[in-house]
Amino acid sequence: MESALTPSPSSSAASHLAIAFIGGGNMARSLIGGLLRGGTAPDRVRVGEPGASLAAALRQDFGVAASADNLAAIDGASAWVLSVKPQVMKEVCEALRDAAQAHRPLVISVAAGIRCAQIDGWLGGGIAVVRCMPNTPALIGAGASGLFANAIVDAQQRALAESILNAAGIVAWVDDETLMDTVTAISGSGPAYFFLLVEALEDAAVAQGMTRSAARALAAQTCLGAGRMLSESGAAPAELRQRVTSPNGTTQAALDSFAADRFADIVTRAVAAATRRGRELSAQFDDTDQH
Repeated sequence: MESALTPSPSSSAASHLAIAFIGGGNMARSLIGGLLRGGTAPDRVRVGEPGASLAAALRQDFGVAASADNLAAIDGASAWVLSVKPQVMKEVCEALRDAAQAHRPLVISVAAGIRCAQIDGWLGGGIAVVRCMPNTPALIGAGASGLFANAIVDAQQRALAESILNAAGIVAWVDDETLMDTVTAISGSGPAYFFLLVEALEDAAVAQGMTRSAARALAAQTCLGAGRMLSESGAAPAELRQRVTSPNGTTQAALDSFAADRFADIVTRAVAAATRRGRELSAQFDDTDQH
């Protein structure tokens, strides 16, 4: 996996180009909002969204063109962001095949489990495709997205993909598409692990006699603060953990309890299970493509 993480400064690479979103759900909304905040003009963004209420909300909230006509949305766009459900991706791509072959856009997919080769094939072949796995904190501009580019993506298109996804957080490129299943297990599914930890901390505090509202506020803010320290300090998590751990103190007692229950092994098994499930889902789409 490539180690470079790209923060979210501005969407300068995308600000002067037309960008089409196919699908106007929550992830598309988060990216559109981020792009506009970064300087992209609303008239550079178009959305193909069959749901009349969703399309109307996009027009009202962002001032972008949105309708059920995917062909109108992609007209003249340098990048197409495919933000539809995996189950309908093949149908959507095949309807856009002629336009893809005529204009050769950069295609960015945020659909889980769909490989670049599948999208390229459904679009007729020879298409620059970037596969992306964002996570739900992208909805508040704090996302973490893993990206993989097929061999056709050039440096300029890579920068464009970064600028679009940077609008909702940070990005990390991987150079092996099979690692996208690990990306899914770490950052795609990761918010749920965090919420589970906060749930457990909250319940444990309540069991000790604290009110639930106070327990939740303290647990959530503690995790938020710790995350900021990790991302902003540049220190390794092990170093930060050691700084807060005094010999024979309360933190050491808790960490010893975690170790006795083999906490690291629990996390390793959980991530492996999520990665394995991601591969199984990808294989299902392979089977669907063959029939």
